Amino acid sequence: MQEVVPPTALPSRDEKRSYVRGMFTAIAPRYDFLNHLLSLNVDRWWRRRAVRRLRWDRVPDGTYLDSCAGTLDLAAELARRNGFRGRVVGADFVVPMLRLGRTKTARVMPVGADALVLPFGDQSFEGATVGFGVRNLVDLRDGLAELRRVLKPGGRAVILEFTTPTAWPIRPLYLFYFRHLLPLIGKIVSKHRDAYSYLPNSVLSFPEPSDLAGLMRDVGFGAVGYECLTFGIVAVHWGEA
Repeated sequence: MQEVVPPTALPSRDEKRSYVRGMFTAIAPRYDFLNHLLSLNVDRWWRRRAVRRLRWDRVPDGTYLDSCAGTLDLAAELARRNGFRGRVVGADFVVPMLRLGRTKTARVMPVGADALVLPFGDQSFEGATVGFGVRNLVDLRDGLAELRRVLKPGGRAVILEFTTPTAWPIRPLYLFYFRHLLPLIGKIVSKHRDAYSYLPNSVLSFPEPSDLAGLMRDVGFGAVGYECLTFGIVAVHWGEA
């Protein structure tokens, strides 16, 4: 296997795509376990909140996209909702992640695809989600525009992403955990030397929720909004085509 060269901090634009693919391929077998462990299982509630914001019950038998789908946890959360009769397409360019999640529910169809060049026609989906994925895109604006392109008029996109708490004393406590304890636990469990150092670096350099909302408006989303959850550790964003 070709070695994935760790970046000194965040990888450059040219390095990022290959680095992210290699990193997630390497940590895929322990990815779900670490998500639940490092969040103390709160990640399950975050996904439920994101699905609630999707307003899928407007078209319960429609086709929905989960982009940057990883091991398909968010796609499965939607597919398992009571009353949901449609189909979810889970797209990701890290195919080993999709393979690990493909048995979670029969209503999800995994598709190997790059979020910046989705292999779907314009206005293909009633709604779309992204869970902890836009932060890893080489070009955030292009990724948001591509998500907007594949939505039907009136369809809603929901993005679940980490952010950084601002309130004292949550912020210093969280930053200590995020910068020191999380990378150490992640390294021990995943056996990957820098994947869980990349995580806090990528979050701390990511746009604030208000800035991400502005980018969504810039690429054509309307009715844009967001809510911060769990003391501002994550934010759920939404916008309509």
